[in-house]
Amino acid sequence: MTAIVSTLKSLPFTQLRRNRYFYLWYDGFYAAVCATLLLAMYFSGHKPLLASWDPRMWLLLPLACQAQILCSVYIHNATHNNFPRAVNRLIGEVCGVVVLTRFASWEVIHQRHHRYSDDLDKDPHPVGPSYWKFLVDTIVNVERQLQKIYFDLYGDTPETRRYEKNRAYVSYATNILLIATWYTFLGPIAFFGLFVPASLVGFFHLVHFNWSTHNAFSKDGDFKPVNLNHGYYRIGNWLWHGIYMHANHHKRAGMFNPAKLQPSLPITPPPSA
Repeated sequence: MTAIVSTLKSLPFTQLRRNRYFYLWYDGFYAAVCATLLLAMYFSGHKPLLASWDPRMWLLLPLACQAQILCSVYIHNATHNNFPRAVNRLIGEVCGVVVLTRFASWEVIHQRHHRYSDDLDKDPHPVGPSYWKFLVDTIVNVERQLQKIYFDLYGDTPETRRYEKNRAYVSYATNILLIATWYTFLGPIAFFGLFVPASLVGFFHLVHFNWSTHNAFSKDGDFKPVNLNHGYYRIGNWLWHGIYMHANHHKRAGMFNPAKLQPSLPITPPPSA
């Protein structure tokens, strides 16, 4: 029991450092849970949440988008242990299921981002001037950096490369099972009418957040964490617990709302200012 409690309270990267097979156990657990839920819904005759589309459901889409974005904000805070320890891992895992990444990949990658912020080779998402190129690079880079993290810990050998190749297949298969579970639970109407659009909005927002808060508008390529608090960003700081005060976050990651840091680091003016 003590070992279970310790596991549920520690962060995934800590467990990866202790157990080289952590990811197989982690993804295997999620795969088993998803497969069990799929079978349970199939044999119990589970009915979709929505049998037909009602135009009034469009009113729920902004709320679904807000829920997706907040899940990204909360999983980010869980990554830094900013919730009470008793529930921090639980909140991270729940939010990870909603945003489809699962908590472990998010936390492990984000820890590397803080360690190697804006390092072109080691940061999982180093910033450049183009948002769309940054978006593509982010998608491609996550898997590459997960492999590099493993090689840093356990060596870059033929054996570890084979392991990482198999680990990636298990992770992709688990993602498919997780998406299938959401689809079966929600039904095609709620899945494609609410969950998919909200997930896309949440993803594009997350990428834009990472891009904009590392000084993407810098004309001289001075990419670094910055505080933004004008226009849209001011509204975003109000809605999403100060997330655009990103220089403050990199200075003190253990704050749930970095806008409350005192004294605050300078706020970067609008590009036209």
